[in-house]
Amino acid sequence: MPEQESELTLSPEAAAALAEAAAQEAQAAEAALEAPSATEDGEQVSRTEFDQLKAERDQLLDRLARLQAEFENARKRTEREQAANRDYAVGNVVEKFLPVMDHFELALKSGGSADQLRSGVELIVKQMEDVLRQLNVTPIPAEGEEFDPRMHEALGTVERPDLPDHHIAEEIRRGYKLRDRLLRPSLVRIASNPNQKSE
Repeated sequence: MPEQESELTLSPEAAAALAEAAAQEAQAAEAALEAPSATEDGEQVSRTEFDQLKAERDQLLDRLARLQAEFENARKRTEREQAANRDYAVGNVVEKFLPVMDHFELALKSGGSADQLRSGVELIVKQMEDVLRQLNVTPIPAEGEEFDPRMHEALGTVERPDLPDHHIAEEIRRGYKLRDRLLRPSLVRIASNPNQKSE
């Protein structure tokens, strides 16, 4: 009964290990064929045994080629799946921002007064903050907070007697976190209080 080939479903690491093992077996068979006339004990090798070893070597080389092809296919499949997952994730995020973009376009087309335009933009900013909150992106507290070099980036100092030393006097650019991971630090100016003595 002929042996049916089953579809291989190997991880790239397993395929690489099998390919390496097959390569070692092929090298061993190749080494055995280099001296077909005698064995280690000095006995003569018959033509039948030589042909059998050669067939085994060819079989191992074929197996190695198949494993290498399967490994390459698995690698390409993994790359395609990763690209598809990345595109899916980006698509989900972009889809949440499309209504915000629509409202910006409506604001640009409107012919209202400056106050109407300002209140419209404020509503769009609130909508944008809601979308960011849905994505677990939160702003980093800054103004009035104590300066934290892990979360804030200092642009300079400003003399402020109403604030404690090393507290944030002004937020120039808001910083954001994705859950506990820093996306970008807040760009701030730090208060320098001349009335406080440095300890």
